[in-house]
Amino acid sequence: MKLLLVMTFLFRQAFSGSPSVQIGGLFPRGADQEYSAFRVGMVQFGMADFRLTPHIDNLEVANSFAVTNCFCSQFSRGVYAIFGFYDKKSVNTITSFCETLHVSFITPSFPAEGLNQFVLQMRPDIKGPLVSLVEYYKWEKFAYLYDSDRGLSTLQVILDTAAEKKWVVTAINVGDLKDDSKDEAYRSLFQDLEIRKERRIILDCEQDKVKDIMEQVITIGKHVKGYHYIIANLGFLDGDLSKIQYGGANVSGFQIVDFDEPVVAKFDQRWEALEEKEYPGADTRIRYTSALTYDAVNVMTEAFRFLHKQRIDMSRRGNSGDCLANPAVPWAQGVEIERALKQVRVDGLTGNIQFDQHGKRTNYSVTIMELNNKGPLKIGFWNEEDKMVQTKLDNSNNDTQGLENKTVIVTTILEAPYVMLKKNAEQFQDNDRYEGYCVDLAAEIAKHCGIRYKLRIVGDGKYGARDAETKIWNGMVGELVYGKADIAVAPLTITLVREEVIDFSKPFMSLGISIMIKKPQKSKPGVFSFLDPLAYEIWMCIVFAYIGVSVVLFLVSRFSPYEWTLEEPEDGALPLTTESTNEFGIFNSLWFSLGAFMRQGCDISPRSLSGRIVGGVWWFFTLIIISSYTANLAAFLTVERMVSPIESAEDLAKQTEIAYGTLDSGSTKEFFRRSKIALFDKMWQYMKSAEPSVFVKKTSEGVQRVRKSKGKYAYLLESTMNEYIEQRKPCDTMKVGGNLDSKGYGIATPKLSPLRVPVNLAVLKLNEQGTLDKMKNKWWYDKGECGFKDSTNKEKTSALSLSNVAGVFYILVGGLGLAMMVALVEFCYKSRAEAKKMKMKFTDAMRSKARLSITGSTSENGRVPVAYLRPGLPMSLSMTDLS
Repeated sequence: MKLLLVMTFLFRQAFSGSPSVQIGGLFPRGADQEYSAFRVGMVQFGMADFRLTPHIDNLEVANSFAVTNCFCSQFSRGVYAIFGFYDKKSVNTITSFCETLHVSFITPSFPAEGLNQFVLQMRPDIKGPLVSLVEYYKWEKFAYLYDSDRGLSTLQVILDTAAEKKWVVTAINVGDLKDDSKDEAYRSLFQDLEIRKERRIILDCEQDKVKDIMEQVITIGKHVKGYHYIIANLGFLDGDLSKIQYGGANVSGFQIVDFDEPVVAKFDQRWEALEEKEYPGADTRIRYTSALTYDAVNVMTEAFRFLHKQRIDMSRRGNSGDCLANPAVPWAQGVEIERALKQVRVDGLTGNIQFDQHGKRTNYSVTIMELNNKGPLKIGFWNEEDKMVQTKLDNSNNDTQGLENKTVIVTTILEAPYVMLKKNAEQFQDNDRYEGYCVDLAAEIAKHCGIRYKLRIVGDGKYGARDAETKIWNGMVGELVYGKADIAVAPLTITLVREEVIDFSKPFMSLGISIMIKKPQKSKPGVFSFLDPLAYEIWMCIVFAYIGVSVVLFLVSRFSPYEWTLEEPEDGALPLTTESTNEFGIFNSLWFSLGAFMRQGCDISPRSLSGRIVGGVWWFFTLIIISSYTANLAAFLTVERMVSPIESAEDLAKQTEIAYGTLDSGSTKEFFRRSKIALFDKMWQYMKSAEPSVFVKKTSEGVQRVRKSKGKYAYLLESTMNEYIEQRKPCDTMKVGGNLDSKGYGIATPKLSPLRVPVNLAVLKLNEQGTLDKMKNKWWYDKGECGFKDSTNKEKTSALSLSNVAGVFYILVGGLGLAMMVALVEFCYKSRAEAKKMKMKFTDAMRSKARLSITGSTSENGRVPVAYLRPGLPMSLSMTDLS
């Protein structure tokens, strides 16, 4: 802002002979609307035969040096009075100059402490109205937040009254907070007040600071029912009350400008018609400080017009004043101007304007305001004679009124299977148009609470979150916070930030974050599936045990004398040899062990104690192994199995082949983002850096991505929805693993709602009666499209097919083929040996062996020669030699 009106000449004649009076103006930087109101007043109250001519300076009122410089500059120009602002740092400087130089100072700033003869206070004192309002609400314990920049006089009156009436007051200075940390400081302050159970608070601050405080109050949810705030300034309507209007908290205050008054209404029309470029700040409703500025111009005009009519000689030369002269030379006519200003009595935008002998407003009236969900409401007024007078009692928020004659608004959201439109919904009306779990739950709650209700779908289709910029709640939570609904029956997760602004019942459903994957195809039985009952390691151990037992049996048979025997010849024949024989050679040992393992036995058995010990432990071993194998074999061959690639969050985190993600905005994503658990933090680091993005905008989009990814994408969502989708066609998704966290759905009501207790009791009763479980089974499984949950968890049995036992046939065919090959090798080997020994051709030997194999005889007539061992023949004679 710059100097708009500059005098080009100085008065050098008596005041009575001039139609123009010079006045000074000290405006702080940023006071655009106040300066615009000042200019409008100059035009409005200026007359053809008389006018005020201002000298305007813009300055930093907190800088005492700047204030001193501007004041002296104004004084040296020969002004007759000065209008301006001050703060606690410059108030003493200005009042000191005024008292010393006898220059009247008219100000809309906060009333200065003490008695100042030449200072006119346009702003009425708020001490009286504030004390009366506290007494009206019968507060006995409250917190008093004050801005020390406005002085401490109001605080002193509050503390004196508290001592007299035994109030408990917690006084806190919020005027010295730094701008960069004030938001956090406000939040911390109110959290401390909550710990102290301080829910009645007076804000003795200007509107800019009140705005900052209330924004943080909304952020931490302290703007709901149960809280009461009194804004201790005269501009209750100057602030933006829309953000706190529907929160439920009681907000009271004072208004000095009554916009219903004809004088104010007429001015308001002219104010709205002004060009904002020409008059900055004219695009918004006039604030009370601007109204006080406008009235100050009216007061100065009336005072100097009176002096002009009285033709009082008040000569003043512009360059004759030196405010820093020592000793100071006061202006002789200053007292006359001071008296004329105090004698003014006019009606302005701020009501009746009248001053006492000390320059303070007297005989004024202040409107008492309250805020409800319909907007600001006048509840009374205050004046010095009658004190507080109540004019209207608002009972719209009376919690004691009965609910039996009221239709409760139940807000909910369309989400299967909780709330769904019926297929023929257009044929029904009101609540009958909907069906689902929450529809049944709302009916049960209404029956237990004895209320009438109406279901209403939330307009924006959201559950409820607070906007980061506007701090306004949306969705169902917003409808409760701002009084648009009485109760929310929906799958609304109980969270800390929501609990701060609304009340929740006990959870009617428990859930957690779960993993959804595409249902894997049933595994086809392998050729050797009959080996599945025992692990690969066990089969290997059995093979080594078989070999080991056979070797041990061979060794103990060799060392034990009881296993060696002499062959007994047939009757009438001589013994063929005198050497002992042992039946348990290595091959017979292997054969014995194999026969025992196959449960078939063998034609030989150990004779020694050591051999029988080996055989006994081997038989016991094979008994247990075969029994265990047989017990599992039926299950493994008759059960159709689905092999899942993952079974838990740990499986997801340690692999990269299967991508996984969550809803792009929701409690699941927030859980991973805020989690300090190493596993979940690792998963979050993967999800936020994955390309392409693994986040989806809707749950339906995540489900479709799971179904179309061919098992390469897993979706993390709430377990209840996961279970429901698993029961929907095409039945190709499944839940794996346990829940990653634990939370619950609750029925929500506004803070301190009369429905809170009966709803909570109804939920507990429904839970104890098992009604909640019945409703869940009804909407999840009874109406499911993929069969019952129990049948899906149990693996189906079926008759054995060839594929189940194909391996056994392969082994049988292989064994038979192997036996034929071994027989052929033996046949060739023996034929070759005989051909050598008999010195005959190999082919003849093979032909002879073949004849023996086919006919049982090597001679032409088919007879087999019999060898007899007679005396005189050598002992080494073989049957072949005899033939």
